[in-house]
Amino acid sequence: MEIITEKIRDESWDFKKDNTKKYTQCFHIYPAMMIPQVAGRILDEYGKDAKLLFDPFCGTGTTLVEANLRGIDAIGTDINPLARLIAKVKTKLIPIEIIDNYLNEFKNFVFLIKFRNLKTGPKIPNFKNMDYWFKKETIYFLAIIKEFIENIDNIDVKDFFKIAFSETIREVSLTKNGEFKLCRISKEKIDKFNPDVLEVMIQKLERNRKGMLEYLQIKKNNSKSSIYDFNSVHLIPRKIAPENSVDIVVTSPPYGDSRTTVAYGQFSRFSNQWLGLDDNNEVDKNSMGGVRRKDYVKFDSKIINEVVEKIRNLDKERVYDVISFYFDYGKSIKNISKVVKKGAIVAFVVGNRRVKGITIPNDEITKEFFERNNFIHLKTIIRDIPNKRMPKRNSPTNIQGVTDSTMNYEYIVILKKI
Repeated sequence: MEIITEKIRDESWDFKKDNTKKYTQCFHIYPAMMIPQVAGRILDEYGKDAKLLFDPFCGTGTTLVEANLRGIDAIGTDINPLARLIAKVKTKLIPIEIIDNYLNEFKNFVFLIKFRNLKTGPKIPNFKNMDYWFKKETIYFLAIIKEFIENIDNIDVKDFFKIAFSETIREVSLTKNGEFKLCRISKEKIDKFNPDVLEVMIQKLERNRKGMLEYLQIKKNNSKSSIYDFNSVHLIPRKIAPENSVDIVVTSPPYGDSRTTVAYGQFSRFSNQWLGLDDNNEVDKNSMGGVRRKDYVKFDSKIINEVVEKIRNLDKERVYDVISFYFDYGKSIKNISKVVKKGAIVAFVVGNRRVKGITIPNDEITKEFFERNNFIHLKTIIRDIPNKRMPKRNSPTNIQGVTDSTMNYEYIVILKKI
C-alpha cells in the first residue's frame, strides 16, 4: 500500500476480478453504480454493530441490499423514480414459486403472440419522438408486453416484471447502449437493427429470477429497506430519520451537475415514459445543482473558492454550474449530519471530476464539509474503478467532439461524528 498524506491507495479495494452482479445486484444496469463489494466491505469494517443504515443517494439500492444481507435495516432515498423502483424490487423477497407462475404464464403468452393468435392489437402509447427512438415493430411488441404487465394482479411481481421491461426498453431502442445520454445509433446500424423484443424480455426475466433465487437462499434475517423520494438537499423528514438516529451512512453522491457528468434523467427517460413513472422528465433538473444559481457565491472553503476562481477565469458561464452544485452539496451534507448518531460512521464514495481541465477534489471538499458539521476524518481510501459503469471521457463543454478524461479513481472518505 502506498500512503499519500491522509490518503491510502489500497489495491485490495479494487475488486477487479470480483463478480459485481451477485444476487439481486444483477437486476438492472444504471450509471455510476457503487459496486456491492465496496459497500459490503465498508459495512463489515465499520458497521458491525449498526442497526440502521441511511443512503441519501441510494440509486438502485446496492447499499441497501448489502445492509439487509447483514441484518441491518436500511433507509434509502433517490429523486429518480426508476432508481427507486429497482431498489424496491432488489430488496424485496418474492417467493420463487410465485415468480415462476407468472414467468410461465408470460412464456405461454409469448408463444401465442408469435403465432399471431391475438384477437386485438395492443394500445400504443404516444410519446414525443417515439418513432425517432424506436422502430415501428419494436413499439408494437413493447406495447404488448406493457399490457401484459398491467394485468398482473400481484404488485410485487408486477414491479419485478417492470424492471425487466425497463432494461428491455433501452436495449431495443435506437439509442447507443454504451451511452448514458440519449444518442441515436447511425442510419446504417438502424437498417440492420431488428431486435427480438419478446426474447430480450424473457432473457431479462430469467436472469433476474436467478438473482432473486440466490438472494432468497442467502438472506436469512428479517431486516428490511424503506425507500423514499425526498431530496436531502432540502430536508430529511424527521418521521423517517429523526436526529441522531442513524448508525451508519454509506453512499455514493453525484460527482457534479448531471448536465455534464452523468445524466440520470436521460438514461431513465424511456423507462420512465413507458412505465408512467415520470412524465415531466425533471430528474436532472431536480438533482444537485440542477437549478442554476445566478449569483457568484463565495464559499466558506478555500478549496472550493480556489477551484471556482480558476474555472471562472476560463469560462464565466460554466462556473455557475459548479457553484450551484457545491451550494446544494453543502446543504445536503449539513442535513445528513443531523440524523447521524454521535460516534457513528459516514462513508462517502466520490470521484474527483474535471471541469474545463481543472480537477475538483471532491474527496477533500467532502471531508471539509463534514468537518464543519462535527465530524472527524478517519481515512480516505483510493481505489481504481475498472468496474464502475461510467464513461472514461465526458463532454465538459457540451460541444460535440470535445471531450476530457473523467474519473479513473474513487475516494472512499471515512468520517466519524464527534
